[in-house]
Amino acid sequence: MNREQIKEFLPHREPMLLLDEVEVNEKGEAVGRYTVRGDEFFLQGHFPGNPIVPGVIQCEMIAQTAVALLPDSKGKTPLYTGLNNVKFKNPLLPGDTAEMTVSVTARRGIFCFAKGALRSGGKLCTSAEFSFAMLPKTEDGAEKG
Repeated sequence: MNREQIKEFLPHREPMLLLDEVEVNEKGEAVGRYTVRGDEFFLQGHFPGNPIVPGVIQCEMIAQTAVALLPDSKGKTPLYTGLNNVKFKNPLLPGDTAEMTVSVTARRGIFCFAKGALRSGGKLCTSAEFSFAMLPKTEDGAEKG
């Protein structure tokens, strides 16, 4: 799916929509891609003259990819509830294409548990286990949990 199709199930919008495309592979994993343009807000001060995508943004890219595996995500807001065993191995730089591979490992009610990795050019940049809650929106647009 492309960015417009992603917006049908993921509530994020620019500048926080961090997926250009996503698909589900034959293993049942979500595979997302995002090309770092270099003009993103999170690179402006991280670091002047040596821009590197912050680790928390890489974790966000991985988490956004996971939502593609949840067929009931439309109209809900995914909120992080935990990050575990996060490892940063290589930097993600302007011009790089991040490829995130994610699998959902468990689901209990509104809570989802997943693990994922972000690679660029075949090199592992970030890996993490994480959890999030899928909160339904009320009629006024607020989340209820």
